[in-house]
Amino acid sequence: MLYDINLKITYAYEAPVSGGRHIVRVLPISLHDRQRLVAGTVTCHPAPEERRENTDFFANPSTMILFRKAHEKLVIRMQARVQVEAQALTADFSPGLAGLPVEIANCWTLDANSPHHFIGPSPRLPDDPGIAAYARDVAEDGMTIRQIALAICERIHKDFVYDPKATTVDTTPREAFKIKRGVCQDFTHVMIVALRSLGIPAGYVSGFLRTIPPAGKERLEGADAMHAWVRLWCGTTSGWMELDPTNNIPAGSDHIVVGHGRDYSDVAPVIGVLKSYGSHKTEQAVDVIPVK
Repeated sequence: MLYDINLKITYAYEAPVSGGRHIVRVLPISLHDRQRLVAGTVTCHPAPEERRENTDFFANPSTMILFRKAHEKLVIRMQARVQVEAQALTADFSPGLAGLPVEIANCWTLDANSPHHFIGPSPRLPDDPGIAAYARDVAEDGMTIRQIALAICERIHKDFVYDPKATTVDTTPREAFKIKRGVCQDFTHVMIVALRSLGIPAGYVSGFLRTIPPAGKERLEGADAMHAWVRLWCGTTSGWMELDPTNNIPAGSDHIVVGHGRDYSDVAPVIGVLKSYGSHKTEQAVDVIPVK
């Protein structure tokens, strides 16, 4: 599937910003047999005094921008054309929970795809006894890693309510789990903590999801948004798979990857510091358009 993607992020500041430094991660990546970035650009207004392109440890591209002049608004735009291939769900060769530690121990690499980076706590995802008990309640004896992951994904989708007003970007997994409400970031973080509590390596995927309007209705420009889902390691033979707990589906040709990480902190679209006071407002608009 070929897509054109347009993203616009706007920051409107209550008081002029006299300086700022940011890291922007919004450009889709190329992945072997999964996704190909045909072309893409990231632009900013006002134009930064310094700009540098970089690739982090997890092979995610980023744009570092530096502002010295005062500005009241920052607009970041990304335009890209991406080819995404449908991922076939193959036979389940994943081990059970008892066999997984041996396969992890036999993995001697520490590159970006190593399961060792995705086992223990990460900056935003500490261990949580409540979520761990929730995961153990789902994982029955005799289930494979893939079966357990699919069951946890379905359970979260069933038990949680999608509610954009219930949480913020800083809501912890424990808080989201307590109220059983939130957005894709919350669903993804809870599922990652649940999987890791069982010893299953799991990480965070940031990207875009094409949304399909109801029959007879036109797509609304800017109605799509950045999305998040889970990536988990199913053993040496099966490798990595991706599940979307917000929609209770495996990631498919409508899921476009921007980056991989341990949690949201590794792949946040925009992070940084600025010199100002007061508050600011943020708006985000995304169009994911199939190319006919």
